[in-house]
Amino acid sequence: MRHDAPAMIRRLCILLLATLPGVPALCEAHSPVFDCFSENDGSVSCEGGFSDGTSATGVAVRVLDASEKLLLSGKIDAEGRFSFARPTGDFHIVFDAGAGHSVTVFSSDIT
Repeated sequence: MRHDAPAMIRRLCILLLATLPGVPALCEAHSPVFDCFSENDGSVSCEGGFSDGTSATGVAVRVLDASEKLLLSGKIDAEGRFSFARPTGDFHIVFDAGAGHSVTVFSSDIT
């Protein structure tokens, strides 16, 4: 009896996806990656992308104060960056690529 390897692999994948928790999420892994740092001129630069290397160009970024008031907003540029003048007081930056793809960086974590 000759075995069709691709068909066997497909069946094995279907079996794994159906029986092991978490495997479907791993198969579709596309996690957001976002970090911010202080520049020498006092501004803040952030870099964003996805764990699978996908570009984050155009992903919305919001800068909010401690009371959730919007200070400024923009989008990740073609180089995967978003920069802005550092606000006074506590703030946080939200990289928002949709449901399950959001990252928040707090001003206290920016060095």
